Amino acid sequence: MDLTSPRGHHTVTAPVDPSGTETGGRLQVTIVLPCYNEQDHVLDEVERITAAMDASGYSYELLAIDDASTDATLAVLQEALPRFPHMRLMPFRRNGGSGTARRIGTHEARGEIVVWTDADLTYPNERIPELVAMLDDPTYDQVVGARTSEEGTHKILRVPAKWVIRKIAEKLTNSAIPDLNSGLRAFRRDVSLPYLRLLPPGFSCVTTITLAFLSNQHDIRYVPIDYAKRAGTSKFHFVKDAYRYILQVLRMVMYFNPLKVLMPPALFLLTVGILKAVYDLVVHPVRFSVNTVLIFITGLVIAALALLADLIVRSRSD
Repeated sequence: MDLTSPRGHHTVTAPVDPSGTETGGRLQVTIVLPCYNEQDHVLDEVERITAAMDASGYSYELLAIDDASTDATLAVLQEALPRFPHMRLMPFRRNGGSGTARRIGTHEARGEIVVWTDADLTYPNERIPELVAMLDDPTYDQVVGARTSEEGTHKILRVPAKWVIRKIAEKLTNSAIPDLNSGLRAFRRDVSLPYLRLLPPGFSCVTTITLAFLSNQHDIRYVPIDYAKRAGTSKFHFVKDAYRYILQVLRMVMYFNPLKVLMPPALFLLTVGILKAVYDLVVHPVRFSVNTVLIFITGLVIAALALLADLIVRSRSD
């Protein structure tokens, strides 16, 4: 079956059950595993995931997505296919980023529960069945592995930057978020479908799916997990990706609740403008300074934009 993505063409290899017959039926779980230049350890991750899922009793597929790797990752996965009957391989012709891989993988998933994780040995993927089992509770739509430590590159800069971005997200969503951008999570596929088109191509896709669920009153459960030092070379770029994270937080809250972003600065400017006008009247009767007028009008414009954006959001069919 040939599919077309925004980043090019890719081919999906149909899964087979242990008896060797093809199946297109609904499964319980799909694990989406983006792979980019992971040739030295991708099989270790595949073996760890399949061993845990085989022991769990869940019906599942492991959807391994090669994101146009420049090393032998694709060849390693193709050679391993006969050994792993539950694995489905989806090679991309162009590199689309982890967000694109997760978006397309979720759309093509045959499981009712979708699991996102990484192939770099950082996440405790042997705990995937545990996360899936927690979704037996119908009050939760997503379970996220909240990391208890930071082992990434640029640790001195990453920790405070992530803390600031997470606090902004908590303030804007009125929710406690122990880990905003964990790559290990399980969620209901049918709940996620309306939000897949919002996912950016890069790492901030995990932030997006978190904020999309929280902004629409879908409850998320956080489970503490260990986080290991990654195998291979990190694809994270501190300045570029930190900027994307904060931009994505603001974008998502604007998409679902623009009053949260726009109304506070509008009210602040209106208050400053009024106080400044009172000061001007006392110091210079019957005359307002130019900056007083500009501050007040700017506050009015932002408030009007906030109300208009909120009206658009509430009138959307989605």
